[in-house]
Formats: sequence, C-alpha cells, structure tokens
Amino acid sequence: MLLSSRKNQLTGLDIGSRAVKAGEIVETKRGRALRRFAMADIPSGIIEEGAIKDATAAARVIQELFQANGFKEQNVAISVGGYSVIVKKISMPTMTEEQLQETVQFEAEQYIPFDINDVNLDFQILGENDANTGQMHVLLVAAKKEMINDYVNLVQLAGLNPCVIDVDAFALQNIYEINYPDDKENVALIDIGASKTSLNILKEGSSVFMRDVPLGCGQIDQRIISLTGCTTQEAERIKLAQQTVAISLSDRAEIVTGVVTDWCTEIRRALDFFYSTYPDDQIKRIVLSGGGARIAEFRQLLSSETGAMVETIDPFRALEVDKGGFDEAFLEKAAPQAAICLGLAIRKVDDK
Repeated sequence: MLLSSRKNQLTGLDIGSRAVKAGEIVETKRGRALRRFAMADIPSGIIEEGAIKDATAAARVIQELFQANGFKEQNVAISVGGYSVIVKKISMPTMTEEQLQETVQFEAEQYIPFDINDVNLDFQILGENDANTGQMHVLLVAAKKEMINDYVNLVQLAGLNPCVIDVDAFALQNIYEINYPDDKENVALIDIGASKTSLNILKEGSSVFMRDVPLGCGQIDQRIISLTGCTTQEAERIKLAQQTVAISLSDRAEIVTGVVTDWCTEIRRALDFFYSTYPDDQIKRIVLSGGGARIAEFRQLLSSETGAMVETIDPFRALEVDKGGFDEAFLEKAAPQAAICLGLAIRKVDDK
C-alpha cells in the first residue's frame, strides 16, 4: 500500500502498544549503513492491542522521539498487524497483473472475513503454481480501512508523511533476508510484542504461512502488576529478572512460565498446521524478535517444546554501524525490538 511522496528515502517507524521505534538506513558504496535508531516508551493506555486510544498523546511521543534524536527525514514507512489485517496465499487462474487488478476484489470476498468495502486490498503475484497448470500463486493482503486511517492520521498529527504502509510480518521477513541472505532452510520468524505475536514461516526463502495471535508481553506485566501493585516500568524490569524486590523469585517464575507456556502452545499449533501441509519438511530454526525474545525462559521452553534451535534476531548484523556514533550496549539490548523498524527503514517509496 503506497501513498505519495517526492523522496525515495524513508524513515522506518514501528508504532507498538508499549514503545515507538524509529530508524534510518542509508545506501553507501560499502552497502547499507545505520544512520539513526532510537526508541521511546508509550505510556500505558494510549495504544491498546493496536487500537489508538489517544492520538494526540501518541503523536507527542513520536514528535519528541524524532526531535531528541535528530531525525530529519519526515517521509516514513509504517506497518500494521493484528486481527484487522488478513494475509492469504491463494491460487488463481494465470493472468496479468492488470487483469488481476480488475478481478481481485471479487476473488478476495471469499477469503476475507470482513465486508470487502471496509478494507484496503493489495496483492502480489508470487509465480506459477507448479502443482496446477494454468494456475498462479497470489499473496492477498487486506487491512481494515478504519485502522489504516487511524495510523495515517496519527503519523500526520506527528508532522510526518506516511509514504508506505507495510505489514509487520513482511517487514520482519525483509530485515531477516538482508541479514541472513544465505539461509534458505525452513525457518519460523516469530515477533512477540506487547499485545500480539506475529508468526511467519519461510520455506526455501518464501513465506508459506502467517498468523497473528493476541498474545504478548503485556500479559506478564499485567499479572505482575496485579500481584504487586507496581508500575508498568517496574513490571518490565521484574519480567526480565532485572528487579525482584517487589516479588519473590518463585512467584515471578510461576507468572512468566505460565504465560510463555501459552505462547508455546499457540506456536506449536501453527507449526503443526505447517507440518500437515508439508509433512516431509522440518523447521529446525526459530528466529525470535520483539520484547518477548529477551525472556530467557521463553527461549528455553520453546526450544524444548519444538525441538528447534531458537535464536534471537540480530537486525544490525549486515549493516555498517558507526561504533562511535552509537551506544553498543543500547543496540545490543534493543536489537530484538528494532527488527520491524529496520525492516521498514529499508523500504523505498517506489516499492511494490
């Protein structure tokens, strides 16, 4: 989904329920280089489960983030996800892109669980269907107009120009492919945010399964807050085992284990669906991003439950990073949460 802009360079802007991340990546003779990256917390209640409750307050956070960190480029790429976005890989008779443009709305109605008039539709032709002559694979994307309008209005309220609207899972896949270009084995990319988890399974480098589920780190925070009465910021530190004064180690462990067990159950269901479709394939690697990737208990349990090697994404891996211009400790800590933002930062205005 593209909106108009005069420039090709974009700032990636990842607007989450708990934090806003912004990043700039520039092309150099030596490859891609990280020019800027920063993040800022969003106070609780401003954005809930992807729904913008207080656009003015959210816009203020974005403005302050840009001003405090020297972001000059006002053309931005943002992304959306959750229950308001549907991504389907479908099979259709082979036709040109122009012909598909004319028929896609009619075809989409049978796959989209919303009124077709209430969504923005986009598509990408993936190629011929080897199993069925005369058929082609098409990636269909539908996003509720109301949600798109809310995010566009928020970005404009912050004084920025939204040029590209992507999907969270696509942005994650883009940054993964740039940082791990030689990895063609089956892999599950899983982003665990504050209020949702996005899962994207790649088979031989192509996405074959996507799902968003309403589970995230906020569940742990809320249980800690209910037990201790602490602030959200304190709950965040307790969750990551950086502060345990307000709660016993056993209580913390019980809360974290209970929640991440639910995450693992949902992820196993998604993997089982993949295996039912591709019974001869195996997923040996799971790459995590988002705040949940920093929870050690989750990484350990997921590896045990799935039998796969679980690792945390390094979205800076293939980027030239000026060691003097960035706090290395900050980038290392922020890396899992920077993935979607940097996946957006590599987009260009004229991208499909």
